[in-house]
Amino acid sequence: MAEIVQQRIEDRIPELEQLERVGLFTKKEVKSIIKRATALEYKLHRLIVNKEDFIAYIQYEINVLELIRKRRAHIHYQFKREEIEFPIIHRINSIFRRATKKWKDDVQLWLSCVAFCKKWATKGQISKVFSAMIAIHPDKPALWIMAAKSELEDRNSSESARHLFLRALRFHPNSKKVYQEYFRMELLHCEKLRKQKEELEKADMDLGEYEFSAEILSGKLAEVVYRDATEKIKEAEFVISLLKIAAIFDFTKELQDSILQDLQTNYTEDSLTWDFMAKRELEAPGAGEELLTAKGRASDINRREERCCQVYEEGLKSLNTEPMWTRYVAFCLERLKRKTNVQDLKEKRQRRLLGVLQRAHDSSLLKENYYKNWLEILLSSGDAEEAATVALSATQRYSQSVSVWSLSLQTLMQLGSGDMARLFHNALTHVNPKESLPLWQVQLQWSKANQSAEETQAIFKRGLLSPVTAVAMEMKELYLDWSYSVGGYKKARKTFASLQENRPLSKRFFTRMIEIEKEQETQKINNLRDYYERVLQEFGTADDDLWLQYIQEEMGPLGQPENCGKIHWRAMKFLEGESVERFTSKYTLLQTGHL
Repeated sequence: MAEIVQQRIEDRIPELEQLERVGLFTKKEVKSIIKRATALEYKLHRLIVNKEDFIAYIQYEINVLELIRKRRAHIHYQFKREEIEFPIIHRINSIFRRATKKWKDDVQLWLSCVAFCKKWATKGQISKVFSAMIAIHPDKPALWIMAAKSELEDRNSSESARHLFLRALRFHPNSKKVYQEYFRMELLHCEKLRKQKEELEKADMDLGEYEFSAEILSGKLAEVVYRDATEKIKEAEFVISLLKIAAIFDFTKELQDSILQDLQTNYTEDSLTWDFMAKRELEAPGAGEELLTAKGRASDINRREERCCQVYEEGLKSLNTEPMWTRYVAFCLERLKRKTNVQDLKEKRQRRLLGVLQRAHDSSLLKENYYKNWLEILLSSGDAEEAATVALSATQRYSQSVSVWSLSLQTLMQLGSGDMARLFHNALTHVNPKESLPLWQVQLQWSKANQSAEETQAIFKRGLLSPVTAVAMEMKELYLDWSYSVGGYKKARKTFASLQENRPLSKRFFTRMIEIEKEQETQKINNLRDYYERVLQEFGTADDDLWLQYIQEEMGPLGQPENCGKIHWRAMKFLEGESVERFTSKYTLLQTGHL
């Protein structure tokens, strides 16, 4: 091992001598590099090597390269790169090869190697790295795409890129991303050829030796890719993604028309097709004179939006489904949210949206999240009666949805309409008890504001009997808080005493009672002890903070410090697992005054 390391260090001597000779590094710095490189080399030749050691060595060599670059710029010396930088770059590539050979599955390591090759202009090496990487990871489409893009962008070889895409499709015949990038590559290649031809024609050069096929220049290769892709992947979303790629290039009008024709012929059963076709109407050219004034622009926008709606309406005739209505509503809602200073346009957009929402609801095809938008619009426009009707309709349409019931009940509470007690009863009857907590909270909010204390207490008592643990625990905590706010300390103590033995119990229920006790002008330490003892019976095996808080109370002005030792002994006995270590360290900090 020592001989190999020594040989590698000796191989560095020529470049280090050059660094010192040309004044980029001092003699002391060169010695430091030799010492550090020797240590790193030895790590790479141990019996058990770590990936981190290879990464550390690579990073060190890259840091040296960066330092050389800065020193060159500082002293304005740009010679002898072949004798200084090139050996270092070659060595880094060699370390990368050794690392990737040992840890073949680490994609990040491969990509780091690629990034290094790109940055330090060793582009000839990139192809080799990518070839080795995709041979090991042929199951990752993203790597094939990166390799093909590298061939096209870094080596300017569209033929190699095409070859890689075709190989990728053998492994991933149904990969949308591979087809999309292959399609884009063919269009980029076509654009490049067209620019070359244009430049040659401008220079008035003889094109005899260059062959520019009219079919290739018009994007026929891309069309072949499109046909092959759509035969394998028959999805409207995929076809639209290819159309959007084609739209980037200004010479693809025929291809775009062909894709549009396919979309309208073969994918009318997909709501996305109608959505895309409708939104295309927004891009239609407008009248020039009209666009000079704000009112004219608003009128033009309104006409475009009307044309969009006509497309949606046409789609609904053949595709009256929830996804179709969802896209229609989403479009109208997005247009309404757009800012405009023209009040007439805003009102038209709102009327249009309300009409679509009503029709979707009448068809029982309106998604539940849009009821919230519907109610917000009605409330903001002051239509309380219609808002109440919609709120009730929403609960009938989605009778098992907690979010719909919660929204509708809050709306009706705000409007002060409806038999709320009956509605709350219906809500809790229809929804899954395990999800009913938000409804209990809304009911209590309403009852506190509108009912007597006895009626509110009755709701609390019903909630306490819930078989759902989360509901019962939350109701205990809220009941204690409410008792304190309504009847003061005595009522809170009475509530606590009646509930402290009724499971399920939460830590918050006990700690809230401790807080209430501390808020009193004359605190009773015996009461605090009782509360701590009770909460520790329930949670003392896992919660180290409770024991520390108990100790701090005894160390306080009302407590008896001599009790701290007993509490500490009990804590060490009761606590389990990692909580023992946490308690010990925190108790030590407490004793030394650091907690």
